[in-house]
Amino acid sequence: VQLQAYGGGLVQAGGSLRLSCAASGRTLSSYAMGWFRQAPGKEREFVAVVNWSASSTRYADSVKGRFTISRDNAKNTVYLQMNSLKPEDTAVYYCAARGAYFWSIADRDYDYWGQGTEVTVSS
Repeated sequence: VQLQAYGGGLVQAGGSLRLSCAASGRTLSSYAMGWFRQAPGKEREFVAVVNWSASSTRYADSVKGRFTISRDNAKNTVYLQMNSLKPEDTAVYYCAARGAYFWSIADRDYDYWGQGTEVTVSS
């Protein structure tokens, strides 16, 4: 599975961005998907995950109520809608696919990774 994340950019605090993760090489319908991020000087952290059917999601406390993960298996794409962005959301965002139906919040459980898309939130 090849993953391509895009949609990052520079946005002011309080603004919104929508990240997309397009997959090729294999259908995503049997994969749990996740978004993770890594800020400068910090370890990579989980942001949001979704199971294969989108019936179950989980969010990091820091983004709960502001971010929404979704997926369109017909389009082989996963999304992360980010609203009310804060400067502390600044990071490189990665999408990842797990070869299982159900999500995990541990990045070691994911098998395929996109290249990352950079999000910068100015104050």
